[in-house]
Amino acid sequence: MPLTEAVRADLTSERRIGLVYPSYDFNAPPAVRSLVPRLRINKQAYVFIIIPCGAQAGNSIWSVRRQLREKGIDVSYSHKIRVPDNSAIVFGRNPNDQEWKFSRFADRLATITADVQAERKGLHFAWWSPLAWVMGTERMVQWMLRTFRPSVNEEKCIGCGICARVCPMRNIAVDEKAGIGPHCTACLACLHACPQQAIEVGGKPSLQAHQYRHPEVKLKDLFRKE
Repeated sequence: MPLTEAVRADLTSERRIGLVYPSYDFNAPPAVRSLVPRLRINKQAYVFIIIPCGAQAGNSIWSVRRQLREKGIDVSYSHKIRVPDNSAIVFGRNPNDQEWKFSRFADRLATITADVQAERKGLHFAWWSPLAWVMGTERMVQWMLRTFRPSVNEEKCIGCGICARVCPMRNIAVDEKAGIGPHCTACLACLHACPQQAIEVGGKPSLQAHQYRHPEVKLKDLFRKE
C-alpha cells in the first residue's frame, strides 16, 4: 500500500505493519517524514522498518522510529538491504553496474523475511548517526537539493508526460514541454524514466545506458496513482 494511501486508511486493526522506504541523503525522504505522523496504527502492532539503499542508511530508520515513538508506537524490528544506487547517475556512474548487490545480499533478504514472518525483535541500523546529522543540517540539505535537483533540457523534451506521471510529489507539469516545480525531493524518478533523456542534473547529459529500473518493474508500475 503506498504511504499516501495508508495515511487515509484506518490501520488500527492490523497486527503487523511494515514501512519500506529508501534513504535520501542519509535520512528518510522528506515526504515519508511528513506522512508517518498521520498514520493510524495500533500501539500493540508488530511494526518493522526495512530500508533499501545504495550504501548507508544514516538516520533513515532512527528518525522515523523517533516519530513513531512520539505516537506511543514501538518499532520492533529494522534492517537495511543494499540495492543499486540510482543517484550514481549524477556522478557519471552506471547504476546498472550495481546489480551484483541482488545476489550478494540475497541471504540477508532471506533472513529479514524470516525474521518478519516470525515477528522477531531486533533493531539493526536504527541508531543516531553523527554523519547523518551533519548531512541533515539545513545548509547541507539545501546544497544537496541544489546539486541533485533535475532540470529539463527543452531541446530534447517532447512533452510526453511520463516524468509527471512518475513524480511522487506532483511537482512536474507538462504543457508543450515539462516544467519542474519548487517541491522536488531529488528522487530522480523522472530522470530514470524519461525516454528522451531530457531530464538532467547539473547540466550534464543523461545517458540512456545509465538509466535504471529494477528488471522486474515495468514503467507503468511506477505511475503515480491519481
